[in-house]
Amino acid sequence: MLARGAVRLVGPSALAFAGAAAVVALFGPARGLVGGALLLALGVWLAFLLVFFRDPDRLPGTGIVSAADGRVRAVEQENGRWTISVFLGVLDVHVNRLPLDATLEGMDGSGAGFRPAYRPEASGNVQRRYRLRTEIGPVEVVQITGIVARRLVSFVAPGWSGHKGERFGMIVLGSRTDVLLPADRAAPTVRVGDRVRAGSSTIARVLP
Repeated sequence: MLARGAVRLVGPSALAFAGAAAVVALFGPARGLVGGALLLALGVWLAFLLVFFRDPDRLPGTGIVSAADGRVRAVEQENGRWTISVFLGVLDVHVNRLPLDATLEGMDGSGAGFRPAYRPEASGNVQRRYRLRTEIGPVEVVQITGIVARRLVSFVAPGWSGHKGERFGMIVLGSRTDVLLPADRAAPTVRVGDRVRAGSSTIARVLP
């Protein structure tokens, strides 16, 4: 399964690959040397797009789940909130999912620049903040751009309600996603360096 909106990018590449394949088939290896090189290049590009835009179905995990695939880069408490930050590599699934049942109260864009997403100073990069109303109180999910990833995609609008694990957006190419939880209602269950998967990996438990 491909992420929402991916067909408009993958489709033309697939057609170009089919055209190059037809050239090689028509003229053969000797006369189709250029076509063969083009076929190889297009094949590599098409394979990359299919991997990057993949969007597998997921069964929701227990507790509060990760909003992104990747590796946990920080687990920090400040001003009464836990921040669990996940760095997404280029080959990770880039679709973001709700960490728990929620209603989207608002979305805010802020920041400037495109510093490497794995570095602390990336907290000031161009970003999009999703303000969620949940059973444990206000929760925020922040999509943060990186040095390569500069396009933030939203599938939803304020007023939308979804269940844990539902897709709400994606980030194009490697980047970072932070989940901010009220410290009096949630306790992290992951550590820096852990690998997580959006929608299925538990990152925190709900406190009574």
